[in-house]
Amino acid sequence: MAEIRILSATGVLGSGFREETLQRAMALGPAFIGADSGSTDPGPHYLGSGDTLFSDSALKRDLRLMLRAGRAAKIPVIVGSCGTGGSDSQLEGHARIVRQIAREEKLSFKLATIASEQDKGYLKKKLREGRISALANAPHLDEAVIDRSAHIVGMCGIEPYVEALGNGADVILAGRSSDTSIFAALPVMKGYNPATVWHMAKILECGAACVVQRKYPDCMFATVTDDYFIVEPPNPDYRCDPVSVASHNLYENSTPYELVEPSGVLDTVHARYEAVSDRAVKVSGSTFRRADRYTIKLEGVELAGYQSIIVGSVRDPIILRQFDAWLDGLIRTCQDRIRAVFGSDVQQQCRLDVRVFGRNAAMGPLEPETGIGHELGLLFQMTAPSQELATSLMKSVGHMAVHYPVPEWSGLITSIAFPYSPPEIARGPSYRFNMNHVVEPGTPLEMFRIGYEKIKN
Repeated sequence: MAEIRILSATGVLGSGFREETLQRAMALGPAFIGADSGSTDPGPHYLGSGDTLFSDSALKRDLRLMLRAGRAAKIPVIVGSCGTGGSDSQLEGHARIVRQIAREEKLSFKLATIASEQDKGYLKKKLREGRISALANAPHLDEAVIDRSAHIVGMCGIEPYVEALGNGADVILAGRSSDTSIFAALPVMKGYNPATVWHMAKILECGAACVVQRKYPDCMFATVTDDYFIVEPPNPDYRCDPVSVASHNLYENSTPYELVEPSGVLDTVHARYEAVSDRAVKVSGSTFRRADRYTIKLEGVELAGYQSIIVGSVRDPIILRQFDAWLDGLIRTCQDRIRAVFGSDVQQQCRLDVRVFGRNAAMGPLEPETGIGHELGLLFQMTAPSQELATSLMKSVGHMAVHYPVPEWSGLITSIAFPYSPPEIARGPSYRFNMNHVVEPGTPLEMFRIGYEKIKN
């Protein structure tokens, strides 16, 4: 039976993998090396600011090992969602690192880049044509939202990768991409069963995340046929079992049974997970339904303002016994002070949020445990139109907070302990997601710009 072997270098480029694991995996004869390099998991900051989750040094280390291995074996190296957010500038940042490595290692190859940042005029035209649809819990979208977005990217499917591979690309760097498309493109291009391929891609997208207990990031390997695939970690210290593999279907997914891609939906309701050794799992039985219409998911961010924060803690048992009333009173007093000093117009432009650690900080109203321990941590956050204003307002909040009383105490009290001096910390610009929509393009390629470059050393 025909098979294709696939290597996922790591769950996210820059997080690392063991060099010896990569060497073991290369000895198994993969058809290509793939890695995801981005996500919305870290929030909107990276797409908005252009920063990357990992340093250039960390990215360069992983890319160097992958490029050396790929060129030695004469197989493609494919990286998606470059730079965390997948914007054009982040994609170019990855390309710059790849060129540096090529010079240093004397590597020659054909580089393809897939740009996924979207033209605002194109999107406004699609919106007027009714070709943009909201997904669940999507914010309102109109042309003004598009105009004020800092960056908007489209999440590409396999088609741009297939186009680049068909044109002889040895190394592919893509902007924002479906995680699974990185690993599905070449097998689908070669004619393998899309159901088996897409399911494999979902399991491999995060590298060693599908092992029983992942203590550190590392590689993952799969052997794919039309009827099934076998996933096995090349690291001998790791192992997979049916539960660890099946559970990865739920990771970053609203359901363990369906995975929505631009071209269709992977259905794993009838999938079977069988241990074929104490380290490897065979997966079969999935189906793939082609979509009635081809769609590309949009991710957009806009500047929400500039933030300053204060971190503090409360340990006084008398305050903790009446904490809700104390905090409500403190917030009202801070708002009154801001209005008195800075004016009502400023108050309307700014937002004060307080997060309580030790009570509902992670889950909010969904938290089932309602008790309070012997201390609580407080995070005060001020969002304002400028950094200077955010810090100025937070200075007033900090002074009010540190001395806010309870009825049982008389005189000036100190109610909060601050771990830093000065207590207010400038966070800089803060971004928010402003899209959760899909657009229907005329063709699968029209939203993406593919460039080619011959690198010779």
